[in-house]
Amino acid sequence: MLLTILSYAMIIVFMYVIMTKKMSPFTSLVIVPLVFALIALVAGVAYEGDPGSWVLEGVKTTSNTGIMLLFAILFFSIMLDAGLFDPITEKMIRFAKGDPMKVLIATAVVAAAVSLNGDGTTTTLICCSAFIPIYKKLDMKLMNLGVLVILQNTIMNLLPWGGPTARAMAVMDVGAEILGYLVPGMLFSLAYVIFVVAPFMGRKERKRLGIVDLSEEDMLALTQITDEETKAIRRPQNWTFNMILTIVLVGWLIAGSFIEAIELPPLMLFLIGTCIALMVNYPALKDQNKRISENAGDAVQVVILVFAAGIFMGLFQGSGMADALAQSFIDIIPPQLGGFWGIIVAIISAPGTFFISNDGFYFGVLPPLAEAGALYGFTNMEMALASLMGQAFHLLSPLVAFIYLLLRLTGLDMGEWQKEAGKWALGIFLIFVVTIVLTGQLRLFIPQ
Repeated sequence: MLLTILSYAMIIVFMYVIMTKKMSPFTSLVIVPLVFALIALVAGVAYEGDPGSWVLEGVKTTSNTGIMLLFAILFFSIMLDAGLFDPITEKMIRFAKGDPMKVLIATAVVAAAVSLNGDGTTTTLICCSAFIPIYKKLDMKLMNLGVLVILQNTIMNLLPWGGPTARAMAVMDVGAEILGYLVPGMLFSLAYVIFVVAPFMGRKERKRLGIVDLSEEDMLALTQITDEETKAIRRPQNWTFNMILTIVLVGWLIAGSFIEAIELPPLMLFLIGTCIALMVNYPALKDQNKRISENAGDAVQVVILVFAAGIFMGLFQGSGMADALAQSFIDIIPPQLGGFWGIIVAIISAPGTFFISNDGFYFGVLPPLAEAGALYGFTNMEMALASLMGQAFHLLSPLVAFIYLLLRLTGLDMGEWQKEAGKWALGIFLIFVVTIVLTGQLRLFIPQ
């Protein structure tokens, strides 16, 4: 009982210090769980072990992601320095012609397309590299970019190679037909973001900025680089090579998700890509060193947050607070509501996948939820589908590594971004639940 109270108290304290900016994400991810884990140890309710071993186990879960992010950030930073995205920025500015609405709709479409590979890091790097210069040149709010990218990636993350769906399939022993049941909700959600969310943001930006009828001189002023230092590091003569290199790298990353024979770890792909990009664009050693040192700051800021998230999960799970929280989700539901168990699991999955990692939720929480569901008459497929509904909010969790990259690149505050994105994510959650129920894949109620 005490462990359960500590788990809820830790979450409340953590969210409070994040939302009120009392602590930075880095310090709160480490200090808050450490304090509560120590309290659990002193009180004698924690699992066997010590904070040191729990921290090491947690860091192991995020180490690959952290190192991969390091080289992924360096690669795309070098591409940005070399001017790969300059022509894309120019074309988007000419397409928008001063209309923020067009830029926002284009952001939503591109984010959805790039998210097909299910990797949030790649989506963030590509979308931010391509669109941040446009948003800044047109004085648009980067909050909109941060929200649209995460919403589209949230939807596409339900593809089996994205992670959560594969976990649900494995735990509940259901086949690939689950994707067919998810597709209607995914399509409606994509349409919701492209035709509702983005235009709503666009109308607000139009009201704030207006639609500027840009002349050729105006567009040239927006697209021409005047800063001498920036000009010095541009490599327009290598644009074709850089574009081919980026397409091959991202294409290999996506193809590897489908073709096992060519699959390579993303870490290795970005490591090799970074080395090639440096050697071709900046053959002089002093130039290579300068590019690394200039871009290392952004990379390190993101990587330490990824490791901090691992420390959070290590302490949360190692101390037993995660298991206590999971069990409490089950215990607080009265048996009289058993006929609504499918919807209840869908609702539980929202805070469940927000506060607990996908591995922790699907391998630790879902099995007992599914056992209870079976007693009430729900099938494994229904339980698998219900458990995926909460993914609408999962990528807003401070435990998701790549969001620190998104927040770093856009300069957004985590609490403000979570509140803004959360209200739109609620729409995605409702679309998925209503679609699954209306198509008959999840029964709303089973008489007991």
